[in-house]
Amino acid sequence: MDILLDNASSVMTVVSFITFAGILWWTFVHHKEADFAPAATLPFADDEKEAHHG
Repeated sequence: MDILLDNASSVMTVVSFITFAGILWWTFVHHKEADFAPAATLPFADDEKEAHHG
């Protein structure tokens, strides 16, 4: 039983590392600036509407 738990722990460590590496790749290597640019300006959108209407 201990061998099974050790193997499961090792497998989960590898799966977790691969998931972490995938998140890093998606964030830093997979350049999607065009997708994120509109979202980056969203906090300022309300300020512009208030300035024009206020």
